Amino acid sequence: MQISVLFSGGKDSSLSAILLEPFFEVELVTCGFSLLPIGKMASETAERLGFPHRNIKPDRSILEKAYDMIMQDGFPRNAINFIHKSAIECLAADGNVCCIADGIRRDDRVPVLGQPEIRSIEDRFGVHYVCPLKGFGRAAVNELVKKHLIIDEGLSEDILKADYETELRELIIQRHGSDMVKEIFPSHVQSHVIERRKA
Repeated sequence: MQISVLFSGGKDSSLSAILLEPFFEVELVTCGFSLLPIGKMASETAERLGFPHRNIKPDRSILEKAYDMIMQDGFPRNAINFIHKSAIECLAADGNVCCIADGIRRDDRVPVLGQPEIRSIEDRFGVHYVCPLKGFGRAAVNELVKKHLIIDEGLSEDILKADYETELRELIIQRHGSDMVKEIFPSHVQSHVIERRKA
């Protein structure tokens, strides 16, 4: 059975794919809006991990709605959750997809789906949604990452990833400049996977 793992090139989505590998045919899927070449970067990372990869491009109106949300709220949570849900729905609408996974951990606040949203997606599209890291906190994930992955870590503004935040930041920079991004997004550490660790 194939599973489509939403893939940012970071440690959480990469580790999810590795955990699912013994049980599924894993494909990595990156959601992008073509503001930046994140799909190319994600494809290169996926190749180094040894998984097939493809890019999906949801309607640009999703990014625009997320932009409106983030500018109104003044913080990214609702906007990123909206893009995540929309990306899962876009993937679920593909008739060849039956299982979808992501890299959401137990202690993540963004992005997350609530139980009613998950049930709605599964019922409407006839797919299964899987969260392999949902039982793991940050510390446990970091221990698994040390065993399985070589990563680069740094502040979010310094690490190029294929996540929703990257293109949302870019849209804000294009329209308001980089100072606005600093006002909206709290400084936090991101990761980019370089390769698997050799056994």
